[in-house]
Parts: sequence; C-alpha cells; structure tokens
Amino acid sequence: MAYAENTTVPAEKSRAEIDALVHKYGATSFSYMTEKQEGRELAAIMFSMENRYVRFVMPLPSRDDPQFWRHSRGRRTPEAARKQWDTAVRSSWRALLLAIKAKLESVERDISTFEQEFLAHIVMPDNRTLGEHVIPLVGQAYASGQMPNLNRLALGPASDFVDGEVIGGE
Repeated sequence: MAYAENTTVPAEKSRAEIDALVHKYGATSFSYMTEKQEGRELAAIMFSMENRYVRFVMPLPSRDDPQFWRHSRGRRTPEAARKQWDTAVRSSWRALLLAIKAKLESVERDISTFEQEFLAHIVMPDNRTLGEHVIPLVGQAYASGQMPNLNRLALGPASDFVDGEVIGGE
C-alpha cells in the first residue's frame, strides 16, 4: 500500500506545503518545475538552505500505465483512468512532502545533520546532484569489491579505482 494512496489533497497544495515547510526551516528560495523527458513526466523542487542548493526530482506516474486503465470488470473509461492517475500524482506529492519533513525534523532534533539528510540531493557546481555523481560509484564498488578513487569525483563521473583498475571507463 502506497503512502497517502487515496489522498484528496491537490498536488498544488502539497507543493505549497513543501514551499512553506522549507521556508519555516530556513530556506532562502524555493522553485518548482515539471519536464517531459523520454516520454515520462518529471517534477522537481529546488530550494536553497544552509548555503547549499537542494534538488529533488520525482518521476510522476505515466498516464498510459496499465494500472490506471485496468478494472476488475474490464477496462476503465478515459475519465476514470484520468482520476486514478490524478490520485497517484497526489499521493506522490504527499510522499515527497513527508520525506522532506522527516529530513528537516531529523536535522532540527539533532538526530542527523543537514548534509547527512540531504547529501544525495545537494546540487554541485556542474548542476548534477552529489547522488548523481556518487551512486554509480557505489554500485561499481560493490560489483568490483574495490573502493573508488573519490579524489576524481570533482572531475566528472569517476571510473578510476584506487588500485588502478578501471571499471566503466572507455
């Protein structure tokens, strides 16, 4: 069961709540956008806090996903499928609000630090998040059993490993 899967809270209200929430915890700016990319719609929020830019990119459910069209008695009407899709979008926005609220409250209560909570979402000078840089390295490290050379991180997608073996390089 997905979080808030039957919510009636409009996506716009959830976005506004995220905006108010991050400002309450000290954000100095907030923005929101959607983008269609390779047939998929993405929603993104970005805010600045603690002298860092933070970006969350959330894939939205595809309108063509069969889950919105199937019904126990056959196929849904286009209007019924749209309503199912809209509910899934609202649920996604509620889940994002919950995730950000939990991170901010964890920082507020000294359970963790801002960097620990938001590390993967901090935007680096090349406009990629730290997660976009590091997550592939984690997979490579587990696959190879070797630590990546993190000194190369600032130079782009690192594929050098400490012992000189190259994984994923050209």
